[in-house]
Amino acid sequence: MKRPSTLGALEESGYRPRTVKNEIRNNLLRAIRADDELFPGIVGYERTVVPQIVNALLSLHDFILLGLRGQAKSRVLRSLSRFLDEAVPVVRGSEMNDDPMRPVSAPAVRLVEEAAPGTPIDWVFRDARFGEKLATPDVTMADLIGDIDPIKAATQRRTYADPEIIHFGVIPRLNRGIFAINELPDLQPRIQVGLLNLMQEKDIQIRGFPVRLPVDLLMVYSANPEDYTNRGNIITPLKDRIGSQIITHYPKTLEEATAITRQEAWTDRDTGVEIVVPDLYQEIIEETAVQARASEFVDQNSGVSVRLTITLLENLVSNMERRGIRTGDKKVYPRIVDLRTALTAVTGKIELVYEGEQEGPETVARHILGKAVRNVFLNRFPAVHPPGRRRRRDPTDLEDLEAVEPPPPPPPEAQAYAPIVQWFSSGQRLEVSDGSPFDEHLGALRTVTGLEECARTHLQPGTAGELAGVMELVLDGLHQCSMLAKEDADHSVGYRDMIGAMFRQMEGIE
Repeated sequence: MKRPSTLGALEESGYRPRTVKNEIRNNLLRAIRADDELFPGIVGYERTVVPQIVNALLSLHDFILLGLRGQAKSRVLRSLSRFLDEAVPVVRGSEMNDDPMRPVSAPAVRLVEEAAPGTPIDWVFRDARFGEKLATPDVTMADLIGDIDPIKAATQRRTYADPEIIHFGVIPRLNRGIFAINELPDLQPRIQVGLLNLMQEKDIQIRGFPVRLPVDLLMVYSANPEDYTNRGNIITPLKDRIGSQIITHYPKTLEEATAITRQEAWTDRDTGVEIVVPDLYQEIIEETAVQARASEFVDQNSGVSVRLTITLLENLVSNMERRGIRTGDKKVYPRIVDLRTALTAVTGKIELVYEGEQEGPETVARHILGKAVRNVFLNRFPAVHPPGRRRRRDPTDLEDLEAVEPPPPPPPEAQAYAPIVQWFSSGQRLEVSDGSPFDEHLGALRTVTGLEECARTHLQPGTAGELAGVMELVLDGLHQCSMLAKEDADHSVGYRDMIGAMFRQMEGIE
């Protein structure tokens, strides 16, 4: 379809100008009637955040998304451009995307007055009508709004009060579009004051000169509550002018968290090695984020981004990919030790409190992964200890050891672990590496008496690769429940009898 190229042709086409908020409202209503997916790729917000955003847009409100890091705030804001028209007409050469029927900048007004129906027009597409700015302390009013250009004033011999010598900032250049400011509290209070007139009167002022140019914008913001209270503030008058405040959140279910991670993580590799990540290991990855968000070593005011699970899965896949290339295995399944080597994705994604800093990020990351493995293990396998049993915090603490009463007998269903524990009690030791070929790895696991039977009884793995992963989960789960000792190395772990390890440590053998 050929679009009009002059103002006269535009008027004959039946075009009628409308504000950007009304444009978004009409397109949103059309999408709702057609039962379209409003925010493709946004998972977990269908019944919470999305309805609130829709209400704000239907109310013609500017709004702010308030939430912790990694809650898709920026992605949601960038998705708003899909509710703009495919293209809108502008006066050719206009810096402010002037509507040919309602020009606001001085050059566009003059051109329309002089050329009238012959005014040339261009078309601006929706992607060019969205802009964003990360709020930092060095952002100035000139960056956002604009400033007087003394060179223009001198060369064109105009006064500073002349609107034609303004060098526009990013906001006027996005006239008739959507402008997003990310991390609003980091914006200096005096700059936030400069936005008040824009929010209330919908026009801009340059310095002290009587230059008033109405702008047509949907203003949207994002903010982190940590920034809101500790590093900066949203000034009350500006907050009052933001129509809706919408709270975002982390995934509320395992299914939502898994869908997000699989959607965002880069797992489709082209090295000729087939990477298979069963649901069991995907659950461990998601449980790692859950444990991080509950850990006493992690600053919960800062939050734990969903990027933790995304990068953890990517690192896990990379370690599997590397093993497949070196061993020649055509199909590779994950191992618990792979997760251990992938923990670099966790250490950089968590803010530690003082106690966590004392422990160190790597120790905290291992602790979080251990709790995740323990929870997944106990969700899938029988309880190891009877309910209410008092467990010692540190097996090497003699005072704590003496304070513990003799444990009651284990629950009957826990007898499935007895052959495994007895195998280690006899002095046997098992080492699991992330670099051994699969056949060697599975063969080593099968040497442990009762381990394969336990894995098959409770989870019924479908393939040999899944079986090996479940068997390793049982071993690590028993370690997390203080039934086996574990020695960590860079790319391997060793399991052995817990009691023997305790006595050897107390006797100074190791």
